Amino acid sequence: MPKTFAVLADLKKDPMGVLRAANGYTVVILDRNAPAFYAVPPERYEAMLEMIDDARLAELVRQRQGEPAVRVDIDELIAGN
Repeated sequence: MPKTFAVLADLKKDPMGVLRAANGYTVVILDRNAPAFYAVPPERYEAMLEMIDDARLAELVRQRQGEPAVRVDIDELIAGN
């Protein structure tokens, strides 16, 4: 995943210009040559949230493996009984 780097001063001067120059990639904002934060495109941010959610659900599945199964009737669940 390519990254674009920008210094904090450039971001302050022209924030949208920095983002346009990144062409949809993540921008690493540097302050004194150290990463201060990352500007992540909305699509990538949403994908990251989905990955985190998937990882949490996978962990829950791993924790529950080996537990006894419970038979349910889908019609009863839908009816709210």
